[in-house]
Amino acid sequence: MDVIDVLGVPASPYTRKMLALMRYRQIPYRAIWGTHMDLPKGLPAPKVKLLPTIYLNTAKGKEAIVDSTPIIDRLEDLFKERAVRPSDEVLRFLDLLIEDFADEWLTKAMFHYRWNFSEGAKNAGPLIAYGQNPQLDAVSARAMADSFAKRQISRLSLVGSNKVTAPIIEGGFQRLIEILDRIIERYGFILGTQPASADFAIYGQLSQLGIIDPTSAQLLINASPRLRAWLDRVEDLSGHVGSGWIRRELVRSHVGELLNEIGRTYAPFLIANAQAIAEGKRELEATIDDKRWIQPVFPYQVKCMQALQLERQKMTKNGQEALNQVLAGTGCEVLFN
Repeated sequence: MDVIDVLGVPASPYTRKMLALMRYRQIPYRAIWGTHMDLPKGLPAPKVKLLPTIYLNTAKGKEAIVDSTPIIDRLEDLFKERAVRPSDEVLRFLDLLIEDFADEWLTKAMFHYRWNFSEGAKNAGPLIAYGQNPQLDAVSARAMADSFAKRQISRLSLVGSNKVTAPIIEGGFQRLIEILDRIIERYGFILGTQPASADFAIYGQLSQLGIIDPTSAQLLINASPRLRAWLDRVEDLSGHVGSGWIRRELVRSHVGELLNEIGRTYAPFLIANAQAIAEGKRELEATIDDKRWIQPVFPYQVKCMQALQLERQKMTKNGQEALNQVLAGTGCEVLFN
């Protein structure tokens, strides 16, 4: 079996997401720590330089692909064992919805706790510099760390972290810790006794929030030692033997709280963002969790909402009706009205 090259960095939640997923799926890979600035010889640059970049061997040579969700779908086609997309269409949709929430909303908390707090920025800058090259001299590492931190702090508002939105981000993160604690206690994973792509998406963000970034890591371990221990396990599930998805009739009782959280925060954000872009605005303003939310519009997240809507349209009529029952009253249903 061909070994798949994975270009990424430890401080990238999406790199950690994909490496953990590939370990669980027992897909042979070679981790190449680095960025496109120092791309190893023989590896082509992708059209969009995102991390991680996965290199698949094809008849035409190595193909560079990015964006973790499409990468997962591609791997599902190539490798059949230990799939992370449930076969049940309702569970499959919920997996995609929760994965998208982690990738696009929970990452706001990751960015916020890392760069909004001085101790977070002071911690992350050197880790990122030495993650690029552990042999950097101290002066060069400090210059790189300061430069990167300055650039990321200047981008805080772009991802929605500001004085207005901070209470929403922090409140949501603290609620999510408690919700995940209860989910893990029941079955071990989001949709059963085996991990779905949603588990790895959540793990990716929490590998930073719960382990690397000091403010959020302390919050997490204080509130849920269970969730902190879960992160260490999900990093390498290559030997995990659980193999069961939850039954449809138990979905609402198991992940209902999580769906309520998505409907409380992420769903209204997606709607407001899409509406602002449709109206030609550069900034969106919305009410989220009964509070004011303001940030620049984010065109990519319109594509995320449209992708979820398309996935729902592909479902059978019976599947859509069952999904409607699961989502009713959670706030997520607004995405499909």
